[in-house]
Amino acid sequence: MSVVHGTWEPAPATRWEDGFLSGNGRHGALVFGTPDDERVVVTHHTLVRPGDGVPPRPPELADRLPGLQDRLLDGDLHAAEDFTDGRGLQWVRPFHPAFQIRVRRPDTPAGPYRREVDFTTGVVGTRCEGAEARVFVSRADDVIVQHLTGPDLLITLDHRLPGAPLGLAVGESTVLTAEGALLTLRVRYPGSDTAYTGVTLVAVTGGRATLTPPALRITGAASVLLLTLVVRHTAEADVAALAAELRALLPEDADPCARLLERHTALHRTAYARVTLDLDADPAERALPGSQLLTSPDSPALLERLFAAGRYHLLSASGLFPPRLTGLWTGDWDTAWSGAFTNDANLNLQTASAAAAALPEVTEAHAALIARQQTDWAENARTVFGCRGVVAPAHTDGESGLSYHFSREYPLHLWTAGADWLLKPLVDHDETRGTRDPRTAAVLAQVALFYEDFLTRTGPDGRLVVVPSYSPENRPANGSWGAIDAAMDLSAARHALRTAADYHPRHAERWRALADRLPPHRINADGALAEWAWPGLEDSYDHRHLSHLYGVWPLDEINPYDTPDLAAAAHRALELRGAENDSAHGHLHHALVAARLRDGERVAHALGRVLGGDFFHASLMSAHYPRRHVYNADAAHTLPAVLIETLVQSTPDRLVLLPVLPAAYPTGRLCGVRTRFGAELDLTWSPHEVTAVLRPSRTHRVELRTSSGGRPLDLVAGEDHVLTLGAW
Repeated sequence: MSVVHGTWEPAPATRWEDGFLSGNGRHGALVFGTPDDERVVVTHHTLVRPGDGVPPRPPELADRLPGLQDRLLDGDLHAAEDFTDGRGLQWVRPFHPAFQIRVRRPDTPAGPYRREVDFTTGVVGTRCEGAEARVFVSRADDVIVQHLTGPDLLITLDHRLPGAPLGLAVGESTVLTAEGALLTLRVRYPGSDTAYTGVTLVAVTGGRATLTPPALRITGAASVLLLTLVVRHTAEADVAALAAELRALLPEDADPCARLLERHTALHRTAYARVTLDLDADPAERALPGSQLLTSPDSPALLERLFAAGRYHLLSASGLFPPRLTGLWTGDWDTAWSGAFTNDANLNLQTASAAAAALPEVTEAHAALIARQQTDWAENARTVFGCRGVVAPAHTDGESGLSYHFSREYPLHLWTAGADWLLKPLVDHDETRGTRDPRTAAVLAQVALFYEDFLTRTGPDGRLVVVPSYSPENRPANGSWGAIDAAMDLSAARHALRTAADYHPRHAERWRALADRLPPHRINADGALAEWAWPGLEDSYDHRHLSHLYGVWPLDEINPYDTPDLAAAAHRALELRGAENDSAHGHLHHALVAARLRDGERVAHALGRVLGGDFFHASLMSAHYPRRHVYNADAAHTLPAVLIETLVQSTPDRLVLLPVLPAAYPTGRLCGVRTRFGAELDLTWSPHEVTAVLRPSRTHRVELRTSSGGRPLDLVAGEDHVLTLGAW
């Protein structure tokens, strides 16, 4: 295992938060525990607790919308506070773990201990004298694989995890088979027909298996192989079929673990290795355990490892769905904010590197989530706004895309920009490939149809207005949460309409004309880009979200090259923005915007707040708040995007090299990055010279931007283009 492409610890993880992680985007494995009681917490993206009774629907408010618009336009700044159906706040259904596989060793191993995770293979390993374990989650076969050595073992499937609700109906069975044994755990939720079932096939080499229900005792074994899967269901699970599926993975003429690992690694390693970052870190620092490296926040070795870990965890969490707030993992049923997909910043930040960091697996997972929810998004548009088209919810559990999570202080049902933000990574991906996914095209058309129906009101200047409008999760200093012309809503509407026009030339003229009727951004009395363009609405600066700078990042609407005055106003808005509650996503969002505005000091400061704020567990998974408070994947998954943005930025017609390289990392290499004009790029830099090697897949002229200015760059498909620049 390379110490850049993995991490290790010399002591066991006694907290599940410090457990090393493996996953294939469906199943997850969280490995922790002591040598005499090792635990693998099994998770699956589909595991959300069923709700009580009829699933919640969006509020039926369409017939009241014109009245709300009239009141807001007439100056009633609090009109939206009663634009609800009177219900209380309803969280989306919470994500939870399935169970833990416990491996007890009657004779506790002694001697030196080491645990590690290899990012290139996804294998988590532990070893001490006389006992070893390897765990990985197969991307090829969708099964959790454990390979154990140690002569005497006691194996159980244990549903007892923190926060598990009272009233779970649990059934267990352990049956000896020709291959070894079959352990089954069935859990039914309280008051529900929904259940989930876990099945573990145990294959024993050179030993004996005996039943000590609900455990399996193994004595004298040379090695033991465990294959585990979990399914969520309403009817009875077909355990026999699941067992047969696992048995089919045990060939008689080969080492099954090696064969399974080979099949998995062919997919996992290929994806993981596409992009690498090397900051010429000190080899001695690279060799340190992760927990020790985290105490050196200025170390290039730490940033190298967090970049690698971020890509590894993001890939491992993405498959059936993109990552949740906790990625794909949790060891507690009480997941903060339901472990949901939160679409007004968190999911968007976590997946921000997918296109540039060459992880189409993440983009495909993201696209699949969107595709499954189109019917629900259409109901949101129809029920809340009386419009055709689609509106994305701010929160989803992965099953329902209906907008029902809202309150007076968080009127998330009024937010209309979500679909554009969720679609932006898919558009970026299409640009890197030079083709247009018909699924993305179809949803963009629906978003444009929504805006056709919704954008009907005008202001005194004759411009269209977005009313009601919501800037997550902030409000004007002199008003309320539901307002008019939030900067994010304006940017999103313009971008969605113009992008839909690009994908659908037949409707281009109509949709571009609608986009052109939207008002421009407003610059307030402080010289800052206002969070609400509607005159008279005052800014609230101390907030973790930077929704009003959506035009800077992730969009290209505001930038220092084409719109320098707006970029200066956006920079002033960034200067005035507070950190509010010190959330990791707020700091890294700040860094992404600052990178686009070429403010290296702000990028370094924001990174420093995260690297020096004790946000990372020994697992290199992150927390939402400092001092490792609230397990959360935002920082872990977003960090690679921040680092790439400091080194390379691209649009379909522009390449920006080293826009804000932090001075702490004067030399390095970033290899394999994809650009939005269809070229793969390797970048090497030192204080004396910068070299970029471009491998374009299509012939195109782009503008090259460096610290010395801009110039045209002609690229020819299939021909490498080498740029050598002077000192940066």
